Amino acid sequence: MRIALVDDDPDEIVEIADSLRASGCECTLYSSGEELLAALRRETFDALLLDWNMMGMSGMKVLAWARENLNPPPPVIMLTNRDRKEDIVFALDAGAADYIRKPEDPDIVRARIRAALRERRKDATENDGTFGGFEFDSLTRVVTYDGEGVELRQKEYALARLLFENLNRPLSRSYILQKVWQSSPDVETRTLDVHISRLRAKLKLKPERGFALQTIFGFGYRLDSLGASAE
Repeated sequence: MRIALVDDDPDEIVEIADSLRASGCECTLYSSGEELLAALRRETFDALLLDWNMMGMSGMKVLAWARENLNPPPPVIMLTNRDRKEDIVFALDAGAADYIRKPEDPDIVRARIRAALRERRKDATENDGTFGGFEFDSLTRVVTYDGEGVELRQKEYALARLLFENLNRPLSRSYILQKVWQSSPDVETRTLDVHISRLRAKLKLKPERGFALQTIFGFGYRLDSLGASAE
């Protein structure tokens, strides 16, 4: 799980970051909204943890940018000193997945991040294992579409599942390598390209079937659903 934390006073969130790392998360700290936006143009995160009050771009402006420019946006959790009821309502109505008032126990923050991610996965599909008409069977590693089943290799299956769980969402190369290959130093980026090519062929991810597996130059890949033909 990759988490981005943003606060113009990193000392306030270092304990939370350490707790997340101890539980196996990969955490990156940023000191401004502008710094995070630059990272979001080249990286992918599972969740964003934002302070509201920052010099320059506020956490609420980052939230608005993420919802407008990332499709779908990762869960955004506000972690802030602001405790007015009106602020909490405003942030949640603006699309924040949760609102946590500082200071908070790092274990509770971690649990609420997990809850937000579970909610996002639940929203992604009403039927666990079915994405865009493709049915995934983790026991047999068979992916079925329109009655036609294709058996995939272990990494092919993991990659396909990751792409379909993130339909229409750009995924960076480093994010995919971490999720599928656990960022093993023995894995060359060319390995990812080969697996992408195999999936295009095996699952027939073509516009006529309602999907396009796009290469994003200098960033990574995105699996697009092209409309009604990809129910």
